[in-house]
Amino acid sequence: MGYWAVLVPAAQYAAERTYSHETLELSVAGPVAGDHVLLVAEAEPRVLFGSAVTRSGAAAPGGAAAPGAAAVFAYTRRCFDAPQPADGLALGGAVTPLDEAAFQAHAARLGPPADRRSWLVSLDLPIEAETPAEAVRQFWTFATELGPGQLPVFVAPVDDELAMRAYLLGDETNLDPEEDEEPEVGEEPARNEA
Repeated sequence: MGYWAVLVPAAQYAAERTYSHETLELSVAGPVAGDHVLLVAEAEPRVLFGSAVTRSGAAAPGGAAAPGAAAVFAYTRRCFDAPQPADGLALGGAVTPLDEAAFQAHAARLGPPADRRSWLVSLDLPIEAETPAEAVRQFWTFATELGPGQLPVFVAPVDDELAMRAYLLGDETNLDPEEDEEPEVGEEPARNEA
């Protein structure tokens, strides 16, 4: 059994943060089935965002990645909402071998998964259509065309709907443009009179 740190390209890391996957495929050579890997985003700054077990490797004879082949990694821990700095991981390329002690020390920084709970997640779009079925078709067209970078979804714990927050691409976002406006010089900030 081997231990590795694997760099995940920034664009693929962004996609992993946006959609929930059980596995990650990368064109890298080195890890073979059963090996453990730390997943590091190739972004600035680099962050450790998960760990995985190699399901299948992409090594060709000589240790290079076989053309068109991908290694498949099954997540054992995902930490997209609180990734850890990749400090202390001396990475020597797309794949870096580690000893077991270094792997365990860095994997421990990810911490245990949080308790699972139920959430309400909604996406509401006002759509003009001739029939309900046509409205549904238009909804899925808009949702597909705009995607998670332009369509905010609303998330709240099932037992606390008043805690609802808007999210874009997995990050909380402010949808009230008035809150972003700075008061002009000499102008009193707006107050909420209740």
